[in-house]
Amino acid sequence: MRWVFWTSVAALAYTYAGYPAWLWLRSRFRARPVQAAEYTPSISIVVVVRNEAGVLEAKLQNLLSLDYPAGLVEVVVVSDGSTDATNDILQRYAQDSRVRVVVTAESRGKAAGLNEAIAVARGEIVVFTDARQKIEAGAIRLLTSQFADASVGCASGELMLGDADSGEVIRGMGLYWRIEKNIREMESASGSVVGATGAIYAVRRQLLVQIPAGTILDDVYIPMNVVREGFRVTFVPNAHAWDLADQGSDREFSRKVRTLTGNYQLVQIAPWLLGASNPLRFEFVSHKLLRLFAPFALAAALIASVALPQPFYRAALIVQIAFYGLSLIAMTKVLTGPLAKVADAARTFVILNSAAAVAFVKFVTGGRVAWVR
Repeated sequence: MRWVFWTSVAALAYTYAGYPAWLWLRSRFRARPVQAAEYTPSISIVVVVRNEAGVLEAKLQNLLSLDYPAGLVEVVVVSDGSTDATNDILQRYAQDSRVRVVVTAESRGKAAGLNEAIAVARGEIVVFTDARQKIEAGAIRLLTSQFADASVGCASGELMLGDADSGEVIRGMGLYWRIEKNIREMESASGSVVGATGAIYAVRRQLLVQIPAGTILDDVYIPMNVVREGFRVTFVPNAHAWDLADQGSDREFSRKVRTLTGNYQLVQIAPWLLGASNPLRFEFVSHKLLRLFAPFALAAALIASVALPQPFYRAALIVQIAFYGLSLIAMTKVLTGPLAKVADAARTFVILNSAAAVAFVKFVTGGRVAWVR
């Protein structure tokens, strides 16, 4: 069982420490800075909505008040079979010449809605965003400045968890996002990011492809096709979209299961991602796929620690039990101070890996994963 333990530990060490360390070295010794400059092409901001009446008006006002030349902006909104007041709101805003509305009678999913929007978009750059998040006024200018560099085909902004006035939350999922952003920054600094931030990213319109029906992760599928065409995908950490830091544990868990299931789906609908035609094959496997196997490595390490009688493995078992116990204690919210932060990080780690395990089960059993608005 020793080889099971050490193979599992090695896989986990590479996934969570080795790959980031390799990126750090690459970004320091083989940096590829982007030649960004002031650049204001025509843009189409695309939003696909379904029953978003509660947040839609605020989103449209946010998009129409961005710091970007009004004559160069169009907002394309696709209502995917909405049954609440969404279509009424869109009908009012469609009177603004900058707003174009596409309404479908039946819900066909986000991927189909994006294809509808792309088909009618006229801007040189297409900006993708979601209904709930608020985009900072200058964020789009920061994204379009990346396209002054002809090698850039896609630019991703940054999702901030918290409030624009009080700042970003760093506990729990907020801490996870901070780590994820660091990885994306290093990928971008020396090459391309593996995917984009779904709440705010932009793509040259001529590089957009038809998205397969039912695709869960358009924000990975589209950028990876951009890379396949020989262009870079960059990360702009100061182009912010703000979202709620805590949307409830059930909702966050469901969203994470959906995202991780989407990684399995990507390999199924785009097998070229694992082939030589993918310039980011190594990064894709290291960043996306190895995380899917982490829960199985964690389980294997725990089982091996139980089976091996030597003192070292007994100590390793105690450490693992203590870690998982700390994550359970974090759910009670009884801890305070520095220990609470450590416990919250442990809880987040356990939740994310539990979501990965559930995603695996859903994928292999063909379980349906709904579009979480």
